[in-house]
Amino acid sequence: MSGAARPRPAHRLGHPYGGWAWLGLGALLIAGTLLVWLQPSSRWDWQPALAGAEPWRAWSAVFVHWSRQHLQANLGACAVVAWFGWAARVPLRAVGAYLLAWPLTQWGLLLKPDLLHYGGLSGYLHAGVAVVLVELVFGPAVQTTHSARQRRIGLAVTLGLAIKLWSEVPLGTPMRTVAGWDIPVAPFAHLSGAVAGGLCAGLLLMLQRRSTAR
Repeated sequence: MSGAARPRPAHRLGHPYGGWAWLGLGALLIAGTLLVWLQPSSRWDWQPALAGAEPWRAWSAVFVHWSRQHLQANLGACAVVAWFGWAARVPLRAVGAYLLAWPLTQWGLLLKPDLLHYGGLSGYLHAGVAVVLVELVFGPAVQTTHSARQRRIGLAVTLGLAIKLWSEVPLGTPMRTVAGWDIPVAPFAHLSGAVAGGLCAGLLLMLQRRSTAR
């Protein structure tokens, strides 16, 4: 049968290895969290006073958890974010953005110097969600019904994330007591993570588009 070959359907975000790399990063976060769980938190947590002398705390702080409830909740949330990126089939570019946002999430806490100690995955997981949302809403699009559905999902989740962050009053007191939690939470860390993830994803997407246009 002659004629041009039928083009293979392309996924809107579509890199075959991006999803696997995203899952691998999620597994790394879970493994690191479990390894640090029984160790003294003061050795690993974020402390703005030590940001210059011990900059590695910007990475290690995500592994620190202050209670069993805190640990279990964040491990569950980490699995959800890992699934979110996998289901969206994020490209490798998104994994790079997620990695860049890792220390930036904690460095953003320098804007809240009265937050003297911080530990936990929640801020960084907000970065991961923001990265996936940038890809869903702004990533390279193949004009199909499936891609339009992905964009609608991305916009809906983005709205939900924005409402969540706003309701937490992140610019208020550094620590907030929440009913049902046995530790106070740090809402500014969630905002810092979301901003870091969104900026990193947007920057890498823009750079790739410029490179492709040349």
